[in-house]
Amino acid sequence: MASMCSSVSNSSRFLASKPSSSSSCRSKSNLSTIRCAIGEIISEAKVSSSTEPLLLSAVKGEKVERPPVWLMRQAGRYMKSYQLICEKYPSFRERSENVDLVVEISLQPWKVFKPDGVILFSDILTPLPGMNIPFDIVKGKGPIIYDPLRTAEDVSKIREFVPEEFVPYVGEALTTLRAEVKNEAAVLGFVGAPFTLASYVVEGGSSKHFSKIKRMAFSQPEVLHALLQKFTTSMAQYIKYQADHGAQAVQIFDSWATELSPADFEEFSLPYLKQIVDSVKSTHPNLPLILYASGSGGLLERLSLTGVDVVSLDWTVDMAEGRRRLGADVAVQGNVDPGVLFGSKDFITKRINDTVNKAGNHKHILNLGHGIVVGTPEENVAHFFEVAKGIRY
Repeated sequence: MASMCSSVSNSSRFLASKPSSSSSCRSKSNLSTIRCAIGEIISEAKVSSSTEPLLLSAVKGEKVERPPVWLMRQAGRYMKSYQLICEKYPSFRERSENVDLVVEISLQPWKVFKPDGVILFSDILTPLPGMNIPFDIVKGKGPIIYDPLRTAEDVSKIREFVPEEFVPYVGEALTTLRAEVKNEAAVLGFVGAPFTLASYVVEGGSSKHFSKIKRMAFSQPEVLHALLQKFTTSMAQYIKYQADHGAQAVQIFDSWATELSPADFEEFSLPYLKQIVDSVKSTHPNLPLILYASGSGGLLERLSLTGVDVVSLDWTVDMAEGRRRLGADVAVQGNVDPGVLFGSKDFITKRINDTVNKAGNHKHILNLGHGIVVGTPEENVAHFFEVAKGIRY
């Protein structure tokens, strides 16, 4: 069981400082045995290799000097540079399906903030046209599925996704990002989880009550299972494709899985997530997989059963409690409330340090508990990264 470690030290300007002898977490020799105030050993960490990105070292459980940091939606509408691109290219799909634009947008936060993870600018619905499911993303409305899937016949028309054929720009963009970033940060890819993708295509877009997908689940479960299996096979291939073209870790977004009860999660989400993880690990055993599900406090233990390397917590879960529930072997990501970035710089600093203290100095990626909110002051994001990168365990 993991315990809280008050292990963060900062100088007045967030410069590196060594832990004092009175620190509640101590390390010794090259193999660091981490002891917390209650005296419980929670892990042993190997010393990080300087030849790979900090994020990858942290996920492996190697000893790192600080938590790696990146932010979900770090490339997006809060940045003035992104707004200028939107003025010139108003279509989201154009921005996310053009190699040069994808690379430029993905690198915008990297050039300004130097995060430890550079995530591909894309969308979880990007594979849909390649599966014979037309869609668009309309400003002010969000995703629109033109022909929602409601019957077994609809599902039978879905074809297996072949990334090389339908999204070659994703592979090209990832390869370019690796060349640009080198190993100064980890290049991250991402996909949507089967249940979340199914929710979009059955509901016809975003939803408040998920009545259509639940109607299918509870009245035609065989149809939903067939749909989920098609997404599972395709997303496993998509993750492998991203890894083969430069992604050094891949995040799986199961945004809507938490609309399911625990029992229904075990039927309609968990088995398919496990299939994806098992398939990817059979060919890419060293590729870190991160799982994020918003509002997942009631499902944490089940999320770890998927076999992913990292569980990303949202802000409604106390980080120390999440650590205890998941155990020391599972890396965690998160989980500062995105709304904190509207607060004062002192308040942001306090919340960052609180999160890192509770996560401890082992297998933690500092992030928000959700994506950056539109309208977030860009200078506050800069402050978040400044503080985070100045932390020393």
